[in-house]
Amino acid sequence: MVNEGPNQEESDDTPVPESALQADPSVSVHPSVSVHPSVSINPSVSVHPSSSAHPSALAQPSGLAHPSSSGPEDLSVIKLGIAIGFLVPPVLVPNIEDRDELAYHISIMFYIIGGVATLLLILVIIVFKEKPKYPPSRAQSLSYALTSPDASYLGSIARLFKNLNFVLLVITYGLNAGAFYALSTLLNRMVIWHYPGEEVNAGRIGLTIVIAGMLGAVISGIWLDRSKTYKETTLVVYIMTLVGMVVYTFTLNLGHLWVVFITAGTMGFFMTGYLPLGFEFAVELTYPESEGISSGLLNISAQVFGIIFTISQGQIIDNYGTKPGNIFLCVFLTLGAALTAFIKADLRRQKANKETLENKLQEEEEESNTSKVPTAVSEDHL
Repeated sequence: MVNEGPNQEESDDTPVPESALQADPSVSVHPSVSVHPSVSINPSVSVHPSSSAHPSALAQPSGLAHPSSSGPEDLSVIKLGIAIGFLVPPVLVPNIEDRDELAYHISIMFYIIGGVATLLLILVIIVFKEKPKYPPSRAQSLSYALTSPDASYLGSIARLFKNLNFVLLVITYGLNAGAFYALSTLLNRMVIWHYPGEEVNAGRIGLTIVIAGMLGAVISGIWLDRSKTYKETTLVVYIMTLVGMVVYTFTLNLGHLWVVFITAGTMGFFMTGYLPLGFEFAVELTYPESEGISSGLLNISAQVFGIIFTISQGQIIDNYGTKPGNIFLCVFLTLGAALTAFIKADLRRQKANKETLENKLQEEEEESNTSKVPTAVSEDHL
């Protein structure tokens, strides 16, 4: 859902704080149609491709942009393509009865998507690097030193699944992200169910969700950077996501579209804003394991739950209506919030940063004391 651009490469000599890197948890949605590329089977509707970034750079939600010597233009990294994906497809694929013409419009959109995805692939191959020239933090520098060239990918996965806190996070992240995928995929269907002919506004509601989520990610990132309260922040945002989902569920059918904009935006502020928090928390819990592996497992969980939730909620909506379908998501968000409360705040990366700094200060103090000894001896001798 959040893309990392080429301008997020390392700056010349200035290490970037780990909280300044961004995550986006490979969220790709399209509310103006009733499918999601990773959870869709229906060929008669359009999709929005999932944009990806290098996994090792996605585990940091604390900010959507980081300051560097390149100036304020770095702020452009928050421009997150997914928002455009909500707005453009309803324009490219109008709601028409002629199936041949509809198929033509869908094919045009697919060609555009394919071209953009190919361009992104080329940029990733050319621009992205395995790791930054300079470690972004003391903990990352130590992680490089601890990494063995013979390290096993499967061995890392096995160690991660022995980490109970991380396993709980994988489940809770999947529940939250899966609910977001399902909601975004079926948003068009739910809006049109209560507001016929409002396909374009359905896309705008999705856009509102994403923009509000961007703001939520920035604010929560700033808070994390200052407080380091990873579990507390994640839990509060999760609970507020549940509250926002409940409010959205019971206000969708009031007949006022502006109410849907407000409730959906409020829900998106927390639901979308939670996604990068999950990556940041995962890095803390799994240090010094590779961020790419932990991020990948979170994404797998999100996709699996997204498939299950989208198919299940779609069936519930078809048979019982939108409210039971949304209540279905509320139940699993409640479960996710409860499980999040059992995650222990084992902030291994923060501990490594602190220990490395203390060791460095101790070494500097010893060097300083050692350098003073010959001077004192020389003065006594004289």
